[in-house]
Amino acid sequence: MSFTMNDTYDALPDPHAQPAFYEGVGVKRLLAWVVDTVLIGIIAAVIASIPLFLLWFVFPLVFLVVSLVYRIGSIRAASATPGMRLFNIELRAHDGQRLDGSAAALHTIAFMIASAFFIPQIASVFLMLMTDRGQGLHDMFTGVVAINTPGRY
Repeated sequence: MSFTMNDTYDALPDPHAQPAFYEGVGVKRLLAWVVDTVLIGIIAAVIASIPLFLLWFVFPLVFLVVSLVYRIGSIRAASATPGMRLFNIELRAHDGQRLDGSAAALHTIAFMIASAFFIPQIASVFLMLMTDRGQGLHDMFTGVVAINTPGRY
C-alpha cells in the first residue's frame, strides 16, 4: 500500500455535502490525544517499574516504545486509538477503508516525527484548523483522514 500527497479522497465523505463527518473532529482529536498520552504514560510507568525500577533511567525510551506499540496496534485493530474510540472518531485511508497494519505504522511514525519537531507540529495544527478535512501534516503525507465514526456522530 502506498500513499502520496496527491491521492484523491473521492471515497471519503465530502466535507461540504456531509459536514457531520468532520464537525468537531479537531477538538475530539486533541481530547483523544490527551487520553492516549495519559494511558501510554501509565503503561510506560508500570513497565518501567517492573524490573526493580531500573527502566526509569531510560523512561523516555520506554515511553516512545510503548507509544509506538500502543498506537500502531490499536490503529491496526480498530482504525483508532482507545482515546479516539472514546470520542467516536476513526482514521480512514484515502480510499475510505480502515487502516491496515502498514498504514497504521506509517501514520504513527509520521505522527511521531511531526510531533518531535516544533515547526511541523505547528504546521499540523494550522492545517487541521484550516483544511476542509481537518488533516494535519502527517495525515496529508500518509493520505489519512480523521472522521466521526459513521453512524455515531
